[in-house]
Amino acid sequence: MTHAQLVERAVRWLRSYGCGVVLSEQACASGEMPDAIGWKRGCHSVLVECKTSRADFLADREKPWRQKPENGAGSERFYLTPRGLIRPQELAPGWGLLEIAKRQPEMVKASAKDLRSAAGFRYEMNLLLASLRRVEVRIEPQSITEFLKWKNRMAEYNRGPMPEGILPPEEEPNCFLETEA
Repeated sequence: MTHAQLVERAVRWLRSYGCGVVLSEQACASGEMPDAIGWKRGCHSVLVECKTSRADFLADREKPWRQKPENGAGSERFYLTPRGLIRPQELAPGWGLLEIAKRQPEMVKASAKDLRSAAGFRYEMNLLLASLRRVEVRIEPQSITEFLKWKNRMAEYNRGPMPEGILPPEEEPNCFLETEA
């Protein structure tokens, strides 16, 4: 299985794990480039690092954000590998392990849920903001705000009603706008 195939499966797994926003292979200010990272309610982040070889896994341990895990991204952190590549006892404290089983990730070991520090949170915010800026550059001359107001313009174009199958913004479910329970 290639690295790209593992990343694709990590993205799908993050969505099935409840992450509403998922990014893959985007750099942040710390230098870390998560293979896949997603966010759930309450800004809870889940990082997945994909490894196709033991050499890659062992080299990952030497990265600065692994040496100083407080600078790493992810409230939860997982490795995703082919079956048997990593033994759970080889994982850094708190890390979880996902293995590909029948083409789908299977959780072998759960991650701790509180691994991210304030510094890690800032790096994640940088990653999100840099990603939003990339979107804004691609949709110019519109701003992100104008792009997001597209639904309103569609309703105006249709003389009031929203196009079929599209909810007005106030009815659209968005767990990221809800307060934590």
